[in-house]
Amino acid sequence: MRNVVERVEVKAYRIPTEEPESDGTCLWDETVMVAVHLYCKGVRGFGYSYAHESAATLIRDRLGELVRGRDPFDIPGCRLALNGALRNLGDAGIGMMAVSAVDAALWDLKARLLELPLVSLLGGARESVPVYGSGGFTSYTVEKLERQLSGWAERGITRVKMKVGRDPVADPERVAAARRAIGQETGLMVDANGGYARKEALRLARLFAAQGVDWFEEPVSHRDREGLRLVRDLAPEGMEVSSGEYGFNARYFLDLLRDGCVDVMQADATRCGVTGFLEAAALCEAWHIPLSSHCAPALHLHLCCTATSVRHLEYFHDHVRIERRLLEGVVEPHEGSLFPDLTRHGHGLSLREDEAKRFEIRPL
Repeated sequence: MRNVVERVEVKAYRIPTEEPESDGTCLWDETVMVAVHLYCKGVRGFGYSYAHESAATLIRDRLGELVRGRDPFDIPGCRLALNGALRNLGDAGIGMMAVSAVDAALWDLKARLLELPLVSLLGGARESVPVYGSGGFTSYTVEKLERQLSGWAERGITRVKMKVGRDPVADPERVAAARRAIGQETGLMVDANGGYARKEALRLARLFAAQGVDWFEEPVSHRDREGLRLVRDLAPEGMEVSSGEYGFNARYFLDLLRDGCVDVMQADATRCGVTGFLEAAALCEAWHIPLSSHCAPALHLHLCCTATSVRHLEYFHDHVRIERRLLEGVVEPHEGSLFPDLTRHGHGLSLREDEAKRFEIRPL
């Protein structure tokens, strides 16, 4: 009997943050996880995305029926059908976040059917991947900022990232405080989330560089490719410009590379899917540009160990907190790196459904 996806289940969970949070351009007080399960011959594949609950509705009402009855080994065919369903809905945003959750579940199901860890199915390039601590929200007091970043450094994480962009006047002193808290041996990164204008970003790049900042993420809007190229070309020596987290398809990553916008690319499998992340990694390898995963650390672990172009994985505070609580199989950093658990099949993750139930959004 051939393998087919027999059943599709989807649920959404709303998890409050510890307190209201903000970055350079956005404020939030909750995160929604959209979780998908696919069933085949008694084996269950699991995938998820961080999105709006409407992504779960789209999976329930439309996308699920497109993979039901299909061979889970035929992931390209499934992706073609899923992407085709977005033609009149838009091939980015909520639609692709929904596709990405299903895509992750397909890859997990395939590996589980073969009784392999996902990294073994894809082919491992390394045994582990370095992480950087990510948080430092603009809503934090200076004291909380210092405490969080120094805490990561004390745990052996060699790089940390903080948010800037909401208050350009206060940002240089916040960055200076962060540097004092972590010392000179820990790498310091900043993320403006597109909060600055072009010339303002260049002025602040010089001030940040004086504090040893060597990574400037989205100094201007990710849509402003000319601005990204300008900051990349004129930033102080040793400072890298990064972007790419809003990429939903390979063309987006190709445009950033072809226009010379980034020193380091970012990709997020909850937005472009596992398939899209692997495509981004291949493009980065061809262009000799390093890749870094964005958010969802547990989902990206096996993928980052597969891609030769990957430099590190973002250990994002909000998602670390959620994944520790809701997922079984999450691993902790050891000496600043994550090592996949090769005793577990697929991506090694399963939903703690009893714990997740309290956060479930009903009705969809």
